[in-house]
Amino acid sequence: MLRAVIIVVVAFALSGCDVVTVLKDGMSQAAAVEGDLEKSTGVKPQVGFNWRNGRLASVTVLFPKLYADKPLGDLAGLVRAAVTKEFKQTPDAIVLSFTLDKGSSI
Repeated sequence: MLRAVIIVVVAFALSGCDVVTVLKDGMSQAAAVEGDLEKSTGVKPQVGFNWRNGRLASVTVLFPKLYADKPLGDLAGLVRAAVTKEFKQTPDAIVLSFTLDKGSSI
């Protein structure tokens, strides 16, 4: 019973501030970035984000494999454009990463 009361109190406290809204909006914006990049590259990345005091501190874009169809600079430009468009602000940093499997030749 005490646990249920605590959960209700925390839920009301969080609904009063923007934490829930920011998290919900951030998740939809990250999904939109994933969709944009999948359309332009053919590979669906995972997108994470970090907000600090209402400002977009960083966005991490993780591709599941090395992307060699375009030069890295072009890919970085696509990522920056998608992130800026969907999050509606430029983050302090964008981290672009790739997963290299154990059997990868590079």
